[in-house]
Amino acid sequence: MGSVTIGVSIAVPEPYGSTLQARRAGFGDQAAHGIPTHVTLLPPTETERAAIPAIEAHLQGVADAERCFPMRLAGTGTFRPVSPVVFVRVADGAEACTRLQAQVRDPAGPVARELLFPYHPHVTVAHGIDEAAMDRAFEELSGYEAEWPCTGFSLYEQGTDLVWRKLRDFSFGGLVPPQPGACTARLPA
Repeated sequence: MGSVTIGVSIAVPEPYGSTLQARRAGFGDQAAHGIPTHVTLLPPTETERAAIPAIEAHLQGVADAERCFPMRLAGTGTFRPVSPVVFVRVADGAEACTRLQAQVRDPAGPVARELLFPYHPHVTVAHGIDEAAMDRAFEELSGYEAEWPCTGFSLYEQGTDLVWRKLRDFSFGGLVPPQPGACTARLPA
């Protein structure tokens, strides 16, 4: 059946996700339109397509054991000079994201893997672009804020066109997503 590249992440909901994706594209990041705005729980990982059902069962177990938690994005940060990334910070929910990513990558599970860098939950808004554009992203989004109740995460697959597509959502403890308008955001003037 062949191998596929998968990832697991918490989607940044609308209208925040498309706003940050448009800003990322506006800074010149060519990958912006192929990557939904997210907080990574499992980075790009190659696996056999035949392993997807076992991975989905594992992820369902992780989601079933979790409860809704508040997520809040606020301000910017960077991994430069180690990695050419500018991001919006996860101000609330970082501990829950850290716990979740460890459960997703459980050494006894089907997607056990080591990370290249210590886990740091964030939302990438610029990656691998020129320094002036990275500085602009850092400055222009420094006052960005958004918050929402995090009720689950999703499994994605990267296509041969390098676009990430959602395969399945996993709701925490069988929760129903909150009503629209339950989130707030503020972008600097």
